[in-house]
Amino acid sequence: MHVVILGAGALGSMLSGHLVRAGEEVTLIARGPRAADVLVVAVKTYDTAPALDSVRHLQVDSVLSIQNGVLKDAQVAHTFGWAKTLGAATFLSGAVTPAGPVCFTVNASLALGELPAGLSARVHTLVRTLVKAGIRAEAVSQIQTVEWSKYALFLSWMAPAVLTRLESCTFHSHPDTAVVVAQLVRETGRLAARLGIALDDREPLPVKTLCRMPLAEAVATVRHFGKAMAARAPAHKHAALQDLERGRRLEVEGTLGYAVQQGLALGLPLPTMETCYRLIAGINRSLQGGVT
Repeated sequence: MHVVILGAGALGSMLSGHLVRAGEEVTLIARGPRAADVLVVAVKTYDTAPALDSVRHLQVDSVLSIQNGVLKDAQVAHTFGWAKTLGAATFLSGAVTPAGPVCFTVNASLALGELPAGLSARVHTLVRTLVKAGIRAEAVSQIQTVEWSKYALFLSWMAPAVLTRLESCTFHSHPDTAVVVAQLVRETGRLAARLGIALDDREPLPVKTLCRMPLAEAVATVRHFGKAMAARAPAHKHAALQDLERGRRLEVEGTLGYAVQQGLALGLPLPTMETCYRLIAGINRSLQGGVT
């Protein structure tokens, strides 16, 4: 199988390394007219538009994005069409070290499926290819549920990490910040419900259950997870916090910003989400050189 991966950061490098080691043909950041079975988009969300524009000439059978958020599918489909667009949700983690090599820290799962729902031969073929390469991939029939469940987790970690600059276990276990985590999950759940998308319970936090139980119980669940994480990975920092510490641009508009925009369009109040978005958007502007 020939796979083209657009973006050679942590995720793109990890996937390409595993695929090459398994004997697959991989192209990173393709140039010139090429044909490929699969194009994987792995750039930062703020680079999506120019990156997709640079490869719109590719002849591909399937395109999927392993970026953060849920806006990514529509962006891919805008360039290549919905018929070629697959849904994907990654529960993988890694970081580019200062020396250059990529450190692969979490290999939980990479879920793939047809949009808006269903399975197909191409999904199963790609899953088998990834599994052969050492990636814990799985085919799921309700990929939007998995994408939005992951989205809720991402938002609930990203915002407290950037705003507190604390290790993940600390803001999950502290009673004040655990409330913010729980509220962000629940507000994302309300947005998904308004759009007709169900959530599910996946590791590391049961998103569906957190949305349904009383807030006090949700906070207690988050805190319990934080205490368990303190024993397993006390130094873990969210990727967004790592970017902030290095003075890099933050993925705020395509993640928090998208949720806020959807809430406003639907007349759905998302107070915690909007507050976090405004604060982090301000931080992001300062990283880029001031107010615009």
